[in-house]
Amino acid sequence: MEQKLLWKVYIGVVGAVTTIAAQKIVTTAWKVATGDAPPSPTDPDTPVKVAVSWAIASGVGVGVTQLLVTRLAARRWSNQTGAAPSAIPGIKLKI
Repeated sequence: MEQKLLWKVYIGVVGAVTTIAAQKIVTTAWKVATGDAPPSPTDPDTPVKVAVSWAIASGVGVGVTQLLVTRLAARRWSNQTGAAPSAIPGIKLKI
């Protein structure tokens, strides 16, 4: 039970730091590629094409980074503890 809780804390911290870093990297890449700051999703003057492009770039960048770091963390956890980490709980929607 203690290892399960420790794993959840560990992956939570790693995930939060990774998300912040990935968002900064994606924002910088957007600025380099377009020459402009990323669009604000609440700005009605932002063209839909630009807003959707930013949403896709941001989502893919953060998602892929989280996937890779989570896999790396799981491998490191297994190497350190000798046991596979517990599954990361998913989000469950009830409609």
